[in-house]
Amino acid sequence: MSRCCDHSHQQPPTRHEHDHEPALQASVVEPLDGAVTTRIRIEQMDCPTEERLIRDALGRLPGVAGLQFNLLQRVLVVSHDEGALAQVVPAIQALGFTPQVEDQGAAQQPAAAPAKKPWWPLALAAVVATASEVVHFAALGPDWLVAMLALAAIGLCGLNTYKKGWIALKNRNLNINALMSIAVTGAVLIGQWPEAAMVMVLFTLAELIEARSLDRARNAIRGLMDLAPPRATVKQTDGSWQEIDVQAIALGAVVRVRPGERISLDGEVVGGSSTVNQAPITGESLPVEKRAGDPVFAGTINEAGSLEFRVTAAARDTTLARIIHAVEEAQGSRAPTQRFVDQFSRIYTPVVFAFALAVAVLPPLLSGGAWFDWVYRALVLLVVACPCALVISTPVTIVSGLAAAARKGILIKGGVYLENGRHLALLALDKTGTLTHGKPVQTDSLHLLEVEESVHAVWAASLAARSDHPVSRALALRAEEQGQALLDVENFEALPGRGSKGLIDGRLLYMGNHRLVEYLGLCSAQLEQRLEALERQGKSVVVLCDEQRALMLFAVADTVRQTGREAIAELHELGVRTCMLTGDNAHTAAAIAGQVGVDEARGDLLPADKLAWIEASQARGKVVGMVGDGINDAPALARAEIGFAMGAAGTDTAIETADVALMDDDLRKIPAFVRLSRQTHAILLQNIVLALGIKAIFLGMTLAGEATMWMAVFADMGVSLMVVFNGLRLLRK
Repeated sequence: MSRCCDHSHQQPPTRHEHDHEPALQASVVEPLDGAVTTRIRIEQMDCPTEERLIRDALGRLPGVAGLQFNLLQRVLVVSHDEGALAQVVPAIQALGFTPQVEDQGAAQQPAAAPAKKPWWPLALAAVVATASEVVHFAALGPDWLVAMLALAAIGLCGLNTYKKGWIALKNRNLNINALMSIAVTGAVLIGQWPEAAMVMVLFTLAELIEARSLDRARNAIRGLMDLAPPRATVKQTDGSWQEIDVQAIALGAVVRVRPGERISLDGEVVGGSSTVNQAPITGESLPVEKRAGDPVFAGTINEAGSLEFRVTAAARDTTLARIIHAVEEAQGSRAPTQRFVDQFSRIYTPVVFAFALAVAVLPPLLSGGAWFDWVYRALVLLVVACPCALVISTPVTIVSGLAAAARKGILIKGGVYLENGRHLALLALDKTGTLTHGKPVQTDSLHLLEVEESVHAVWAASLAARSDHPVSRALALRAEEQGQALLDVENFEALPGRGSKGLIDGRLLYMGNHRLVEYLGLCSAQLEQRLEALERQGKSVVVLCDEQRALMLFAVADTVRQTGREAIAELHELGVRTCMLTGDNAHTAAAIAGQVGVDEARGDLLPADKLAWIEASQARGKVVGMVGDGINDAPALARAEIGFAMGAAGTDTAIETADVALMDDDLRKIPAFVRLSRQTHAILLQNIVLALGIKAIFLGMTLAGEATMWMAVFADMGVSLMVVFNGLRLLRK
């Protein structure tokens, strides 16, 4: 693995205008008419250094329409014209890589970890380089012995660097390998044999340490791929059970999972009951009860009893597979800070090279300085000024943040959203299914006669059980929970817009809303007062009547989520204002808003009205987020700077379209996302200041003649490791 001196991750096009980039630089391929896409696995492509080389080489080829780099899987997707592939593969091979064209019909498999290189050549090189230093300083042998030992050390550990450096220079790319090759060669030419050898040894050691550090960020996401077991126990046609590969399991197959086993595929429980730990998918802290009819997800852990479930998604289409795909796509996108660093480094590197050349030439020519001293200082400057630490800090931090969020059940679709979340000033929330459970329940029951009769409740439940209206279903569910025995209803009839009626034990009964009571002429001032009081609380009210009087009153409401109250409070602590946008009436909106504590509530809104509110808020300079779970929220979700989808587990559309998908219905993940965004940005700034600050200090020391090449390599290696480990701190949360 080479060190990342020139990072240029690709950015997928999004619906936000500030994310648009030229097609060739886009991470998501936009094929031209007649273009085809080909997946090419390149084992050596694990760093932006290689990405830049490949992009520059393929960008000059005719017939190439787009490129998509996935450094995590070491896969390049090329959109090209028919026949252009014959030029693409040789162009990649010319860079010293070994491309392998994948079978387009095969399931995409995660890249295996690269084989570890033997350590002994580096260890032997270190011993030989040390011997060269000892012989030189102690004058234990002739100069030719010092040179031979130094060249042996460089040959043992530096040939790969020289090879990469030469390829980079041929492609007019001044990456770290090119700069290091020039510096070591320059040191040899001016007779600094021991220092040239030790610099190459230290650089190779830095590569090794950095590669191990970066693998931790990659493994944080690759670990998701290992959550689902590769084999599962499937029921056969003869009733027996057989363990087979999950890739071969068809939709509709019945799979058995024992206590303690991981669930292999998405499905619906058809037998048994258990508790399932869904934390790997939804981030929920407590196990969830599962029984017949409940969904289960690949990668979750069956804890208590044995379960049998019917497969509802193939291995490549499970919720876990879609999460992995989304995280990989997000890992390839560039956040604003990362774009700045990429652009800065493309200008910075050639400027530094030109400056180093001037340092080597101008002082001896203009002021009579010693050529040896100034050439040496220029070589030190090349090593010190390499932007490796600056460039590598941003992708490591972003990938760590994306992986940390995924562990919490927060699926972020790109680094741009992870970083911009810190700017969130106003959050709009849908009501039904977002702030509330979306399932009306009975909240009140009130006898209207002086003598309470329990049979009235039975009559109401019997009528409600015959209706499919949500309010009636809530009353019927309460009766079922209480174990009430229902009565036969004859001549049942729905009264559109009012309620229903029917005969029970020969008695004509009505049950319906306020309009029905007025239609029957049974309304009174006292009843009006009670109805109005409940309606102002945001509740739907129905009344049970006979032909002479109102008998009993019931109220139904959509209950708020407890997590919603806590989330709103946390958002307020973070300085984020909240507003509820709902199609329900203003009374209901105000009542729910009061219960959860949102700053503002707007009712009677159509989807177009929600969109207009988002746009009006943005016109006032606010960064607006939108939380929703339904199709009617889609326009507002699309227009907001950050769209949050609720309960995305198992939902294709939410995972595909949302900027941030909350894998369960816990709104507290939104303030967690804001905090993670702010911490990510803080670490990015820390790394930039650290990298540039240390380089500025050593730049001054170099010009003053106080820095050596040893110190330059230690400074470059040290600051690179510091920013990498600083970025990895996000994984500890």
